[in-house]
Amino acid sequence: MILVVLGKQGAGKGTQCVRLAESYRIPHVSTGDILRAAVKAGSDLGLEVKAIMDAGQLVNDDLIMRVVADRLSQSDAHNGALLDGCTRTLAQAESLEALLGEPGVSMVINLDIATELVTARLSARRVCQECGTIYTESDISAISGTCEKCGGDVVQRPDDTPDAIRTRLDAYERDTAPLLDFYSSRGLLVTINGDQDIESVTGDIDAAITKRGLR
Repeated sequence: MILVVLGKQGAGKGTQCVRLAESYRIPHVSTGDILRAAVKAGSDLGLEVKAIMDAGQLVNDDLIMRVVADRLSQSDAHNGALLDGCTRTLAQAESLEALLGEPGVSMVINLDIATELVTARLSARRVCQECGTIYTESDISAISGTCEKCGGDVVQRPDDTPDAIRTRLDAYERDTAPLLDFYSSRGLLVTINGDQDIESVTGDIDAAITKRGLR
């Protein structure tokens, strides 16, 4: 089962993927997390993408697809995966179809949420540099700058600053929004209301997966 999760930055894709990955026992493949880990490690890949990510820009399609192909080739992804951060462009969608072959993508989940709300979420988001736990700026741990899970530093990501957020949302509307028509024409798209509590969003996704006979 290959599930693609779409939505604006801050729509809750990462949160839902973590929950769904545990429920369906397939890995959460976040291209953003993979690239940020590479940046932190100072690898060749990390050096290549650091400047792009700091500016809130999208990494080029070829690089993203190399990362995805490598991750899907690993043993824990043989029964499927949740793709978060890929696809983001039509070129990536077409490359993913070629990579997967038949039967291809099982379903595409679009978390729909207003731009004003995701802008507020991203501006308030803080992330542990060590384990990736997400906080809001109102959380005690975020204010203290210490992660309650691992003791790591909790910081604002460079791409969560106001200018970078605007750049990322503009890129979404230009490059990613057209994917909705692409996947809808293939009968794969399911739109979920992302402006709900976490449990309700998960429940709606589970219901959609069950309705399609994927569970």
